[in-house]
Order: sequence, then C-alpha cells, then structure tokens
Amino acid sequence: MTTKQVESFGVSWEQAYGYVQAVRHGDTIYVSGQLSHDGEHMVAPAPLDEDGRITYFGDMADQMTQTYANAKTLLARFGASLDDVVEEVIYVLDVDAGMAAAGPVRKAAYGTENPQVASTIIGVTRLALPPQLIEIKLIAKA
Repeated sequence: MTTKQVESFGVSWEQAYGYVQAVRHGDTIYVSGQLSHDGEHMVAPAPLDEDGRITYFGDMADQMTQTYANAKTLLARFGASLDDVVEEVIYVLDVDAGMAAAGPVRKAAYGTENPQVASTIIGVTRLALPPQLIEIKLIAKA
C-alpha cells in the first residue's frame, strides 16, 4: 500500500477551506492551486473598487512570479522541482493579461525558452481571494 505525504504552508485559508497544498502519492505530486502570497498576505494584490471588483490587471506577472516561487517551495519539500512538472493549469481572471504575462514568466520560472510541460490557461470569473488574478495547479512525477 502506498502512503501519502502531504505538505502545507500553514496559511489561514488552508484550515478555513480544509485542504493541504500538495500531496505525494507514489511517484506523483499533486499541487493544489497556488496563488501569490508570502506566507499570509497576497503579493501584488490587484486593486479593488468600492464594490470589490478588480480595477487593474497589470500585476498579473508579479502574481504569477510569486505563484511559481511558492510552487517551487512545495515541490522542493518532496525533493522535486519544476523540471518534474508534467502538467499545469493556469486560471486567470483576464485571459489577455494572463497570456501576456505567461510567456515570459513561465520561461523564467522553468529556466528555458521551451518549458517541457503540458499547459492549459483558462479564463475564470472569480478566484478564491478578491485581489487574486491568477492560480496555478501542477502535477509532477518524481
């Protein structure tokens, strides 16, 4: 029987929602949707109007960069890296801003002009936190 190994950051929303950030089962690591945070606070939060709607999507690259950094941290806890990622799904609130940021940020995160990972980008109407522009989930084989 294969045992599961789990990892978390200890952020408030893990307990509130009831989940872990990553699970290793056998040689597969499933990384929950990651977002741009520094342990408890959003990094580069999008500005909101008085009704809680995002007014500017220009911080997509900054959020994406921090999101990949958080994913790297989790993968390292399993002795893995982004080189072990086989699939990613990127959820964005604005597809145009997401596509503009994704090319350069992904290439920098993976350290290559042609990341060897299956990737899907999906436009959504809302993410978990109001100032959140992006969320990335990953599957890695290590």
